[in-house]
Amino acid sequence: MEKLVPGLKAEALEEVRENLTARALGSGGLPVFSTPMLVALMERASLSAVAPYLNEGCSTVGTMVQIKHTSATPVGASVRAEGILKEIDGRRLVFEVRAWDGAGTIGEGTHERFIIDNEKFLSKTNSKKL
Repeated sequence: MEKLVPGLKAEALEEVRENLTARALGSGGLPVFSTPMLVALMERASLSAVAPYLNEGCSTVGTMVQIKHTSATPVGASVRAEGILKEIDGRRLVFEVRAWDGAGTIGEGTHERFIIDNEKFLSKTNSKKL
C-alpha cells in the first residue's frame, strides 16, 4: 500500500434535496443547501482522499473545520466538493477544501483530520457511557 503524501485529493458529490436544506436541518429558515451539509460533503471528500492509504484497522476523524459558505444552492442543484491533502504532521492531516455548484464556487476553507486506530478509539469513546 502506498503512503500518505501531500497532494492526494478526492471529490464528493451531492444533489440538494429538501432534507439537506437549512430549513430542514434547523440551521436556517430557507430551502437552500445547508452549511452543515456543506461541511459534511467537504469532510467526505477529504476522508475519501486518504482512506485507501490507511493501515487496516485505522480511519480518520474530523477535528477542525474552518470554512466560508459564500453562495446559496437551491434544491435540485448538484454540489461538488474537493479535499486536497496539504499537510501531514504525524497523525494530523490538513486539507484544503472547496465546493462548487453549477454557477461556481460556493465554499472554501481548511479541514483537519487525525488518523486513529478504530478499536482504541471506540474503546476510549465507549468508556464514557454511564
